[in-house]
Amino acid sequence: MPATPQADHERTLRLSELLKRSIIAGEGESPVQLRDVIVRLRGSELPLVIGGVASAGGREVVLPWGQVSSFHRFLRLADAWLDLRPFKRRAGEVLLRADILSHRLIDVNVGRLARASDVELEQPAGEWVLTGIDTGRRRRLPGLPSAREPAQRRFREWSRFEPLIGQIASAGPRGPFIRIRRLKPAQIADLLEEASKEERSEILGQVRTDPELEADVFGELDEDLATRLLAARTDAAIAQVLARMRADDAADAVAGLPRRRRQPVLDLMPAGQRVKVMTLMGFNPASAGGLMDVDYLSLAARTPAGEALAAVGRSCTLQPEALTSIHALDEDGRLAGVATLGSLLQADPQALLADICDADSVRVSADTDMADAAVLMSDYNLITIPVVDERRHVIGILTVDDVLEATLPADWRHREAALPPDGRAGDGP
Repeated sequence: MPATPQADHERTLRLSELLKRSIIAGEGESPVQLRDVIVRLRGSELPLVIGGVASAGGREVVLPWGQVSSFHRFLRLADAWLDLRPFKRRAGEVLLRADILSHRLIDVNVGRLARASDVELEQPAGEWVLTGIDTGRRRRLPGLPSAREPAQRRFREWSRFEPLIGQIASAGPRGPFIRIRRLKPAQIADLLEEASKEERSEILGQVRTDPELEADVFGELDEDLATRLLAARTDAAIAQVLARMRADDAADAVAGLPRRRRQPVLDLMPAGQRVKVMTLMGFNPASAGGLMDVDYLSLAARTPAGEALAAVGRSCTLQPEALTSIHALDEDGRLAGVATLGSLLQADPQALLADICDADSVRVSADTDMADAAVLMSDYNLITIPVVDERRHVIGILTVDDVLEATLPADWRHREAALPPDGRAGDGP
């Protein structure tokens, strides 16, 4: 696109000001009102301003941006005519007023939904691009409509926002660069719990492009919401999500489904995951057995420390918390002790696991109450606790996040999603 001539050397424009300006096509022509501004999404590059939408003769027509010769007080066109072809949105095009100001955005820096009150456009090198979003609330000044003084406006970089505009045609240009993937699963879960039905559908549509992320997000969701969202899918689609979730979270999800759908979903899951889920569903959901993780690392007690560390390195499918403890088993497969990852790192590589581990480690049975497990974790400064049967065979482990989730107040997921005061300590200039 050729550079736009600027009679008044304006290099920064605000949408709120542009929408107040009329379009002058030539001497004696009646002014035409600018209704919106069109930008084209370009992946990781800043959105390019390509035109405006004007109201002329009761219909919306396109105003090519390169035709504007001046933005001062009104928009003057270089040509004394206006193309009266009706506006029709094309793939990858976004309307700043209709799509950005009328829908919420995700502020990916803090994992919050926000609403834009204004948009900033700049012309750094010939082309006009969308550079900033103002999400501050407008103040009502005495005797004037809702507005804010220029000095009060704070535009933040476009790159920190992910728009939720409900436009399927914009998904392609955004797809490889969707910023929501910067967020942690728990942050995305918070967004879904706050979002409207339409926003939730768009967020899930973006998350579904990454099956592993989708499974992690469902693991963090409020159980009631997770159940509602899963129940809206086919049995096969539910099974695909549950196959990637932690077994304890998947068991909770299956238990929340209508009874008539549970077995069909289980039948469609991979055999290994299905066995784990059915095992967990056999325990009281409020007990250690109902909340334990059945994936853990156990080795023969005579394994050298160096080999044990290598086994930790190979255990890519286990959650990080589960790898902080290595369970030593005697010749009969019973728990002989627990070694921490730190003790392995500090030990002689040839030392045996049996000589490094705590031979009288804390352990609980499957029917242990979670409050009691929490007390044990606190008293002994534990990150995990093995869950054993009556013969001291390990059947699973409790991790500190499981225990915290079970012992926090029931409505903790519905808290105000806010960072603690030092949640971004060290991020300043």
